[in-house]
Order: sequence, then structure tokens, then C-alpha cells
Amino acid sequence: MLALMIIDVQQAMFGAEEPFRGDTVVTTIADLIARARAAKVPVFFVQHDGGPGDAFDKNSPGFAFHPAVAPKPGDPVTIKRRNSGFYDTDLDAKLKAADIDALVICGMQTEYCVDATVRSAFERGYRVTIAADAHTTFDSEILPAATIIAHTEHIWNGRYARLKQASEIAFG
Repeated sequence: MLALMIIDVQQAMFGAEEPFRGDTVVTTIADLIARARAAKVPVFFVQHDGGPGDAFDKNSPGFAFHPAVAPKPGDPVTIKRRNSGFYDTDLDAKLKAADIDALVICGMQTEYCVDATVRSAFERGYRVTIAADAHTTFDSEILPAATIIAHTEHIWNGRYARLKQASEIAFG
């Protein structure tokens, strides 16, 4: 069975520096969520807790999901403390309990938490599709965000996942 997974689209990502195509990516993720819900496809959320003093501290405003893509009551939410949504969390158990074997993954940040979760999902035998226009990151000191995204997608495609534009993803 298929599920949609949203990774770390949290308020702390939208501070002084804006993510590359941030508003467009959030709108695309919100559309994916709406289409998944309409097709009765479960939506799983992964949320980063950076610990005390971090922008993602569970007691800080940055911990909250972006309001456009926030979970509804009853949606499964996994809190993580490392890059991968699977590392030392209950995510794999939740997915297995729901009989999930395929994932559509989107979220933030491409080269960190999304990448680590994609690779971990692949290693656990999940069939992974990346919504190519529904993940993003920031410029780094050495590469622009667009290059980081293109390079990471090149590594994923055909190895760990397949890439599709969000509009090409069918939940029905």
C-alpha cells in the first residue's frame, strides 16, 4: 500500500533565509496532501527535534509544522533527532503496522533529512518515489540550492528512488 511522507516542513525552515522556491514547494506539498487524502492514502509526517536551544527545539515556535502542510488530528507524526526519519524512531513500525510498502516522499532539506530518509527507506525495502518539485533546500557556502537539488536527484533516480513531478503522481 502507498503512503505520502512529509519531512521537516517546519517553521524553523522559514526564518531569515528562505528556502529555494520555498513558497512553491509548500504549495505543491499541500496539493499532494489534499490529493492523497481525497484518495484515502495515508499521510505520514516526520518532524525534527533539535533539542534545547536549537531552532527546532520541540518547545520552540520553530518546531511547529508550516501551517499550510500541518497534520490533522490522528495523522501519524514521527519525531526524530537525527537526519533519517527511521533512525531511532517508530517510523518503520508505524509504516509496517499500516501495511505500507511504497512511499511518496517530499519535504526539507533535500541533501540532509530527505536524502537520509530516502536511503533508509530504500534499505528497508520500501518502493520510493520522490516528488521532484516538492522538496527543497538552501544555498550552501559552496553550491547554490538548485545545484544541490539537481545533484541529489541524479544520485537518487534509478538507484534509491524514482523521480516524478507532483502532478504526475497518482494516488488513486
